[in-house]
Amino acid sequence: MSPSTLYRLSLWGSAFLGLSLLPSCLSAKGPTAEIALAHDGAAPQSERVSSAPASKSADTLAEGEAAPSFAPPPPPPAAPAPMKAERKGKMLVREAPAEPMPEPRREGGNTFEAQQPHAFTVTHEDALSTFAADVDTASYTLARRYLNQGSLPPPAAVRVEEFVNYFSYRYAPPAQGAFTVHLEGAPSPFAAGRHFLRVGVQGKVVSRSQRKPAHLVFLVDTSGSMQSEDKLPLAKEAMKVAVKNLNENDTVALVTYAGSTQDVLPPTPATEVQRIHAAIDGLQSGGGTAMGSGMELAYRHAIKKASAHAVSRVIVLTDGDANIGPNLSAKAMLSGIGKYVAEGVTLSTIGFGMGNYRDDLMERLADQGNGNCFYVDSFQEAKKVFEAQLTGTLEVIAKDVKFQVEFNPEAVRRYRLVGYENRDVADRDFRNDKVDAGEIGAGHTVTALYEVELTGEAASLATVRIRAKAPNGTEAAEQSFPFPRSLVRGSMEAASTDFRFALAVASTADILRASPAAQGWSLAQARALAEGATEGRAERTEFVTLVSRAQALGSTTAERGY
Repeated sequence: MSPSTLYRLSLWGSAFLGLSLLPSCLSAKGPTAEIALAHDGAAPQSERVSSAPASKSADTLAEGEAAPSFAPPPPPPAAPAPMKAERKGKMLVREAPAEPMPEPRREGGNTFEAQQPHAFTVTHEDALSTFAADVDTASYTLARRYLNQGSLPPPAAVRVEEFVNYFSYRYAPPAQGAFTVHLEGAPSPFAAGRHFLRVGVQGKVVSRSQRKPAHLVFLVDTSGSMQSEDKLPLAKEAMKVAVKNLNENDTVALVTYAGSTQDVLPPTPATEVQRIHAAIDGLQSGGGTAMGSGMELAYRHAIKKASAHAVSRVIVLTDGDANIGPNLSAKAMLSGIGKYVAEGVTLSTIGFGMGNYRDDLMERLADQGNGNCFYVDSFQEAKKVFEAQLTGTLEVIAKDVKFQVEFNPEAVRRYRLVGYENRDVADRDFRNDKVDAGEIGAGHTVTALYEVELTGEAASLATVRIRAKAPNGTEAAEQSFPFPRSLVRGSMEAASTDFRFALAVASTADILRASPAAQGWSLAQARALAEGATEGRAERTEFVTLVSRAQALGSTTAERGY
């Protein structure tokens, strides 16, 4: 049997897995969810609509678009043009692929899953863009580590939405309900005749004292590959940060896995700090990596505490390498997660270290587990993740959050969503409440950018729809928001600093991943855009430094500069 035939068979196996996971992620129908949203200066239009399917045609690449002039390390081979797709759970299952999709790519021992960037879509042919919410940030932190160590990140490691959503934006919180929606647009600084539109969503804030009790099960990789200072020792300090930020009604359990699994600490009140710290301090690395077995034990702890009145979450801390145990493969572990999600247990993955990091596995596990994927490259990042992002946003305020933007063909000739490729949802599944999507925690923001070509004088550019379920709901509520032309600024200088900075980040990521649509863009332009929008904030200033570093690295690895 030829290698190409074997590859095609593996793809069909993955598709079959996606279909097989779907039933386990479904819940019985319940009362209608009440997810209220608010919009900047305009009342949303509440909708109770049928689940009639919406057709989706293939994205079309504009004639003459080629590889970008920016030349980082060789990008992955171009994938075939996007095909009709349907989302099963959080896995994208493509119908009857004519050619194989890219396999996960190994770069210096680390493994990434390449995504084909969205191409421009002609609005008259397909006016709908549908995707799931995403608030992961691992891709940005990984890229930062590569740059700080003196190399450009592999293109396959760059996910635009994770770059953009790493940063905080000053979106006003909702006065009532779960979200506010913030819309804005401005002319492109990269290409004449194009504009960028931003859809920003701010989740309601739930204070530490008001949130539900949390039951955390830390599942820690103590295999031999975790010996270095940036792995297990850093993970131990990160867990202590998390414990410090828990409430008196929270509990912590600790499970480890190496050549075998160990139940190190049963569920223990978070107030027993010394006992928890002693268990953490006693962790040592050595042996193989039985991740699958450890996952089962951790979930058994978590399921005992799961209820509608509590948060129950498994948190995996690992370099992602899984090579020993009865559940060796990502497929095997993914197949066992859905049943726990249905019972109310979520899963977050926290990555550490380099050299054998499985970014592809970590992201898939978090997606299937209805949690988040983070990467920790320093103690400072550990504090951000475990103090603010993880323990600060443990409570989910809305689940299965889907976005659908319907562009007006009389106002928008072409559009492309910048990023979110692995969050695509079939348009017909926007109102299918059985199809899994993204979760939003308390205080989370979600930002998405579109590059568009405007035409005509129509006052309405698009309608933005958000569909979501209440945390314990099974049926979604939907609201829609108009995107009038009046929200498009006359110049980039007139746009808000948040808009300009988000665009600087998105364009940098698009350049680093060698997106065909970013042909002719430069990191110098992106850096200039960011420099004028830092507002003196440390993370934004650091980003400018990283872009400069990428410019310098690019000039030594490519004939043309940035």
